[in-house]
Amino acid sequence: MWNMIWPIGLVVLSNVVYQICAKSVPGGLNPFAALTVTYLVGAAVSAVLFFVLGKQSNPIKELSNLNWAPFVLGFVIVGLEVGFIYAYKAGWTVSTAALVQGVTLAIILIFVGFLLYKEALTWNKLVGIGICLVGLFFINYKF
Repeated sequence: MWNMIWPIGLVVLSNVVYQICAKSVPGGLNPFAALTVTYLVGAAVSAVLFFVLGKQSNPIKELSNLNWAPFVLGFVIVGLEVGFIYAYKAGWTVSTAALVQGVTLAIILIFVGFLLYKEALTWNKLVGIGICLVGLFFINYKF
């Protein structure tokens, strides 16, 4: 059970701190300068954790197992990060931007799971999508 809980807890905690950091990037700072520092720190932390926690300590052997995914992930992460920074600079609130993004992403991933990974598309999921869309309306609508 713990193996299922701690990774999600880490993602949630990291995402809270991530949103605070993205919202706190100074307005006059070029977002790509901020991301350069971010990725240098991330690379250093990843390298240290690779050697401290990795069962396989041979970097050359590990790199031989690479496929396309880590390379594309590098591009995608830049889009994700700079998108949030620009969203906050444009005036999105921290309480709304992440929620709208998360709900929209969840809806899209239901269909990605169905189309690419043969995951079940159930009535519960379809009703959930409807509820999410109603929620997005109320979150973004000014009464």
